[in-house]
Amino acid sequence: MLKVILIGTGNISRFLFDVLNVHPSVNIVQVVGRNKQALEYFGKSTPVSSKFEKLIEADVYILAINDGAISEVAHQLDIKKGMLVHTAGSVSIEALPTELRRGVLYPLQSLSGSIPEKIQEIPLCVEASIKEDYSLLEKLAYCISNRVERLNSEERRQLHLAAVVANNFSNHMFYLASEICKDQGVPFDLLRPLIRESCNKIMNLSPYEAQTGPARRGDQETIDEHLEMLKESSLQKIYKTLSESIQTTYGKEL
Repeated sequence: MLKVILIGTGNISRFLFDVLNVHPSVNIVQVVGRNKQALEYFGKSTPVSSKFEKLIEADVYILAINDGAISEVAHQLDIKKGMLVHTAGSVSIEALPTELRRGVLYPLQSLSGSIPEKIQEIPLCVEASIKEDYSLLEKLAYCISNRVERLNSEERRQLHLAAVVANNFSNHMFYLASEICKDQGVPFDLLRPLIRESCNKIMNLSPYEAQTGPARRGDQETIDEHLEMLKESSLQKIYKTLSESIQTTYGKEL
């Protein structure tokens, strides 16, 4: 049975705790974090500590904290043996101390404190500093998902960039659409079936094939009308930039 320590109390740590704590091949022996109130979530079934320097022995130490704090915290840990891994998409494995067995366990998913649907389909990107540790890391990863991929730090960094564009930016566009609806007294709920269909469509088609709309078909009259309707210059800029990008992609020009 793998002995695991979680370091951090945020969404990723909660996700890993909820999934791994019930797995028969994993024993979460400790959760460590500075937020004592957040530690209460884990403390009902697992030993917790607010002292980073008092780690007990484990096979894998998972550093699930803010990207910017990974290197600083990692170099403060007193780990005699076992493997230290972080969970960030944009942080190199080199942020971890070179004297330790190092790794990365990056779940490519937006995590907000609850277990996502179809958890077995979530890609887990792994990296290890020495070849022999891949088997340990993959054993742990397969306790979470059926899809485990080996990616080096640069490949993972590029994937993280693509994930931000695909997920975070698209969600912000939903927000902007909701603001337009709110300003005009139109129910945003009317857009939900369209959003759902668009997301479902790219499960079977490439995004290139799935593209529709006035920019895709070269409908300049509608584009100009929409730009005139948008009162805020920032929204006009976003609309114009995206329309130009779509038209360039499909061989049309504004």
